[in-house]
Amino acid sequence: MRGWLAGRTLRARLIAGLVALLFVACAAVGVATYLGLHGFLLGQLDDQLQAASMRFTTCVDGPPGDHPPGPGVAGELPGDPDEDHHGDPALCADTPGQASGTFSAALRSGAVTAANVTYGKCKLSAADRSALARLPTDRDFRTERLASLDATYRLTAVRGTGGQVLITGLPTAPMTDTLNNVELTEAIVFAAALVLTGLFGTGWVRLSLRPLRRVTATAAQVARLPLASQVDLPHRVPDADPRTEVGQLGAAFNQMLGHVESALARREASESRLRRFAADASHELRTPLAAIRGYAELARRSRGTLPPEVEHALGRVEAEATRMSALVEDLLLLARLDAGRPLESAPVDLTRLAIDATSDARVAGPDHRWRLELPEGPVLVPGDDQRLHQVLANLLSNARTHTPAGTMVTVAVALGRSPAGALAEVTVTDDGPGIPDELQPDLFERFVRGDTSRSRAAGSTGLGLSIVAAVIAAHHGTASVTSQPGRTRFLITLPLLADPPTAPSS
Repeated sequence: MRGWLAGRTLRARLIAGLVALLFVACAAVGVATYLGLHGFLLGQLDDQLQAASMRFTTCVDGPPGDHPPGPGVAGELPGDPDEDHHGDPALCADTPGQASGTFSAALRSGAVTAANVTYGKCKLSAADRSALARLPTDRDFRTERLASLDATYRLTAVRGTGGQVLITGLPTAPMTDTLNNVELTEAIVFAAALVLTGLFGTGWVRLSLRPLRRVTATAAQVARLPLASQVDLPHRVPDADPRTEVGQLGAAFNQMLGHVESALARREASESRLRRFAADASHELRTPLAAIRGYAELARRSRGTLPPEVEHALGRVEAEATRMSALVEDLLLLARLDAGRPLESAPVDLTRLAIDATSDARVAGPDHRWRLELPEGPVLVPGDDQRLHQVLANLLSNARTHTPAGTMVTVAVALGRSPAGALAEVTVTDDGPGIPDELQPDLFERFVRGDTSRSRAAGSTGLGLSIVAAVIAAHHGTASVTSQPGRTRFLITLPLLADPPTAPSS
């Protein structure tokens, strides 16, 4: 039962509980009614049997206080003075007042000497005679099945004069029929009550749970909102009456939504301030960095030979200024993407882009093995050529930097499909040591690095993959990674160009 209820709704549980309780109540009433009526009818039958036994005994033995009938005298019946049949059990079976079907029998020395049915005949089998002989003579009432008569009788036995045992019985069929009729009537009435209760109970429960359904519907609407970018939560539970339990739940839910909305607003304000700070700081840092690089170049052009230590210092200043300029440009790009600034949208051939990016990576990493897997024709997508080239360059740089020499890096471009339609797929796969499982969920977050497990030949800002995710999201695509020791695969999907341009005819 617990398993059945676990997979059912609250409405189904309430209806099932209501019907089950009514079923138990009906069963209890039915059993009590049946037992009470059975006891009443059985007592009434016993009273009738006692009266019938007294009539039969009086007919056979005479009225109480009389002397036992003598042959030819006491055995005479009124109207038959010439026959000696007073005290004959066979003739007393039809005593006036006996109900039709009344059974009467006489036993002497344990043997049945007479057996009759009022206004009828009977012939007992040996089994029935044996059953009658076992009846106690203490005026008790017993129920026996007499197979010869094909009926069940309520019997009583008393001792008569002359050592006889007089047995009287009444059929239990009328009582049994009455009980069966009552049982059938109760079953019909209770079944109808259960069906009607189930139908009307279903309607009543549905009506009572309507406020709860409104709470559920509101929760479902809120769950479908993109809370990562949503600030306003316009949905609220209507008619939250605090006087009811469901109303209290709705009021608490509305209050919770208010708190969530306030938290989202504070988060949005904080992120906006952070984006403005990153954008402003990146923009302001470009000028002093350019000045540093300019003065370093100017110092190199001065007349005379510079000391070796000064030459080395100027080289380091230029290298670090260049690296910091790249970092500032990355931060500024992320700030612009966070602000939702649109990128250029023009047809971009991913096949040509993969060839160019892989060629650049082969020059930068000659100790790695590079392979291209390209389709026969161009794969065109709408987008910003420069930013998509940066995405591929970041992925290839990541593969080159975080894998040992001799690693095979494969760049593949293919066509794929999704429920939304056709799309382009770009994969960068390497057979390096892999990325730890604990880093993979946050790999596209900013400033996340895999230095703890993947070898690296140069420093990393931790912004490369976050730029990949941001640029691909701005192109309405997806970026994902799967990694295990010996195989790391980055997958980029982009929507195909709806109407690719056709080459002009010659």
